[in-house]
Amino acid sequence: MKSIKIITAIALSILAFNCSNDDDNTMMEMPMEPDFSGTYMQEDQMGRPAVNTVFVSSDSKDMFNTTIPSQQSGNFQSMFQTNLTGLSPAFANDGDMNALGQDAAAFTGLLATDVLNVSLDGTTTFYDGTNVLTGRALADDVITVELLLIFGGEDFSENPGLSNDNVNENDKPFLPAFPYLASPW
Repeated sequence: MKSIKIITAIALSILAFNCSNDDDNTMMEMPMEPDFSGTYMQEDQMGRPAVNTVFVSSDSKDMFNTTIPSQQSGNFQSMFQTNLTGLSPAFANDGDMNALGQDAAAFTGLLATDVLNVSLDGTTTFYDGTNVLTGRALADDVITVELLLIFGGEDFSENPGLSNDNVNENDKPFLPAFPYLASPW
């Protein structure tokens, strides 16, 4: 809860600052003080799209969404593993692994901590054939990668009908400059 308040405070503080054209003025002015008197609560988590949707049982959604990431694996890994082994024939037997070389316990431990990892010194991608879960580029086919890791087995060849969402690109091209997102319809 404290980290959410701190992040919210930082974000509001950044938004509250304004800039002027006066280069001689070294003081930044804040037009109004942010109000932190309320209670702030985390309502949702979606670091990895669809993971929460698929692996968290419906009666545990609120609890998962408000659990801090450092506690998620310990609290939810066994639920994730039960749901994974019940859902995926690629993990039906003890010792079955995915393309990351992870068995059901290791893979669901990774998934249950719902954060988006970011490589600080390498390629940032969800999956590019070599790098896996080192971040996320806008054009990354996140759902297909997740399906491959869940259903594709050790070399992505198992269960081909379950391992692709068949959506291969965004419906509109991304922009070449910031903010990069495609314009809305």
